Amino acid sequence: MGYADPSSSRDLLGNRTLFFIFICAFALVTLLQEILYGGNYIKRGLQFSWQSGEELGNWTGIFNFTDDGAVKTGSDAGGRYFEFYEGPMDFNSSKCLQLRQDIINVKVLSMVKETELFDRWKSLQICKWEMNVTEANTFKSQLSRCCNAPSFLFTTQKNTPLGTKLRYEVDTSGIFQISPEIFKIFPKEMPYYRSQFKKCAVVGNGGILKNSKCGKEIDNADFVFRCNLPPISAKYMADVGMKTDVVTINPSIITERFQKLEKWRKPFYDVLQGYENASILLPAFYNTRNTDVSIRVKYVLDDFASQQSVYYFHPQYLINVSRFWLLQGVRAKRISSGLILVTAALELCDEVHLYGFWGFPMNPSGIFITHHYYDNVKPRPGFHAMPSEIFNFIHMHSKGILRVHTGTCF
Repeated sequence: MGYADPSSSRDLLGNRTLFFIFICAFALVTLLQEILYGGNYIKRGLQFSWQSGEELGNWTGIFNFTDDGAVKTGSDAGGRYFEFYEGPMDFNSSKCLQLRQDIINVKVLSMVKETELFDRWKSLQICKWEMNVTEANTFKSQLSRCCNAPSFLFTTQKNTPLGTKLRYEVDTSGIFQISPEIFKIFPKEMPYYRSQFKKCAVVGNGGILKNSKCGKEIDNADFVFRCNLPPISAKYMADVGMKTDVVTINPSIITERFQKLEKWRKPFYDVLQGYENASILLPAFYNTRNTDVSIRVKYVLDDFASQQSVYYFHPQYLINVSRFWLLQGVRAKRISSGLILVTAALELCDEVHLYGFWGFPMNPSGIFITHHYYDNVKPRPGFHAMPSEIFNFIHMHSKGILRVHTGTCF
């Protein structure tokens, strides 16, 4: 039997003790780190692909967001980011600043695929929206210098004196001389002034409004603009509301649906009664074809003793608005009535909310939608540049200038 050196056993035992102490110390440090910093990991959130339906902790399934940013479960893919947080995130949180910048960084629509733009837009819905007063006032100042809706939105006796030779917006070679008979149907001056209304809703007619349940929210606005005589009957009320303060009418609607008011005067009057006391706004001086039928609207309402006011866009205002948006990248034969109303609302209202504005054939989740909330009749190709208009609205939303609603209202 060999002899073992006692000193070797002591060395081996000492090494094991040191190793054990090292392991214990390492475990203790790790535990302290988890205690000190673990809460921050939850607050910071996790980025994950919920489109594949992964689970996170005790959350199962996948998530999307309501229009105001609250988290809800569902089967629809909601976006790229998820904060382990109930309710919308603060407007100026670091995550929301980054999500807004993701959209603002897209300088032109052609930079990204529509699906990528939708994805960025959906991701932004986790954030509360707030008006950025500095950005909004800067934009409103630009509109004041170029367009001045409180003075020139409507043709008035003040901005268009008797005898004025008014140039048409499109038929610029055409002249319409303001006679005493026409002069007296103009309001003395603009009925609205700058920042008169606290909160305004501009309601487009897009299919994105269908099943939105935004009617009550729209009706709660201080002032409501609508475009081109859309249906607001009980069938659609839950989604689009009823309140209307100004509604535009394209003269082509009067020509096609009401035979230029040469015969169908009572049916036209009956339709307008659905808008109660709303003012009627027409582009009488867009081109020479629009003038007679637009002025006839005033005479029809007078004949039926209607209390509804009839106003006419000032052609120079329309020219200036078109030029302004051309510089913002909206290139079209004609900008939409909705864009004109949004432009005016930004000067007449403190805070502007858009509903029914979405110029794409599918909603932000990639589901196909009808062109209008009431039908699927599309405009003439190339006449408007709706995607470009909506792209500008999304940018303005991200900057806090106005708010675009594309989800469900609660």
